[in-house]
Amino acid sequence: MAFFRTRPSVPTLVRVTLYAAYGTNLDPRRMALLAPASPVFATGWLRGWRLTFAGGEELGAAMATVVEADGESVFVVLYDVPPADEQALDVWEDIDLGLWRKIRVRVHTRDGEPLAWLYVLDAYEGGLPTVEQLGIVADAAHAGGAPADYVRRLREHPCGPPPD
Repeated sequence: MAFFRTRPSVPTLVRVTLYAAYGTNLDPRRMALLAPASPVFATGWLRGWRLTFAGGEELGAAMATVVEADGESVFVVLYDVPPADEQALDVWEDIDLGLWRKIRVRVHTRDGEPLAWLYVLDAYEGGLPTVEQLGIVADAAHAGGAPADYVRRLREHPCGPPPD
């Protein structure tokens, strides 16, 4: 009788990617609801980009997005996101509707410049956020650990009238 040796159980590695949140998902409590298996990895800066608002009537209001801009920086929270949470975020962001696209960027952190993905709105820049929208983004930035001057600048951003 032959004896076969079995391989010891080897843990399976799950592909995890870094997601750079810059809007309402800066808040780790919000992300814990949307992507519960995605812990905070680090905070950092998206250099050469600026936070702006795009879209408008077709979305109900202008939405936070980022655009390239020399000399500007956007505060981000990096999350380790496994595939299941990435799919949940894609559904939440309505990626299948074609309004958002995912791009890869380098994020400047204390420990280096990891590659991360983020969502950008595929719409023309313009329009103003409502006071409520801007407050949610500013509160999320505060909860995510953004510097006080960055949060203050968010709160001082011009706002549009509330939707009818």
